[in-house]
Amino acid sequence: MKIYVDYDDCLCETARAFSLLAARMFGKDVPYEKIRYFNLQDSFELTDSEYEALMLEGHKPEELLSYEETPGAAEVLNEWLDQGHEVSIITGRPFSSFEPSRAWLDAHGFERLKLFCLNKYGRDHFISSSDFNLELEDYYRMHFDVAIEDSPSAFKFFDHLPDLKILVFDRPWNRNTAFPNSNYSRLPSWEEIRERVKQMEG
Repeated sequence: MKIYVDYDDCLCETARAFSLLAARMFGKDVPYEKIRYFNLQDSFELTDSEYEALMLEGHKPEELLSYEETPGAAEVLNEWLDQGHEVSIITGRPFSSFEPSRAWLDAHGFERLKLFCLNKYGRDHFISSSDFNLELEDYYRMHFDVAIEDSPSAFKFFDHLPDLKILVFDRPWNRNTAFPNSNYSRLPSWEEIRERVKQMEG
């Protein structure tokens, strides 16, 4: 199988970290379980300038390296690699965060996994000859059998793969989302994701 895995809030607890940052920087007390929107500007009720400052702070290397691993992620992904599956981590993080993101993966047991920065919104300056940057046209030439994703805003990037099974990692901001079709299912843990993929294999 070819498996797409999102980075933030699938492999690491990014939203939990940003919740603490928003409280520290702006006094916005929005606990993780109260984060209702993937757009953190809306969830934390930030002005444009506050949101920009939050994003800059949260993408500093020392912050990115401090995020906690989502329990079970490394164990399951390495198990898939051992079984011969092709696993790619595809993130919407800006290319400027590639090196600390790669370092975090290597430090948390994901060193065998490929990491790609996908220029989803045309906001980044990419090195066209790089092996780890993807423009949308590059991404749309890739094939996946399974995707693990938490963000409803990313669902549109799966429309070109009608047989793709999307396993939505259960997070507060996707619990009220209506899924586009029956290919989507919500799962609360990496253990349950592992079991669902095993069922697909069988």
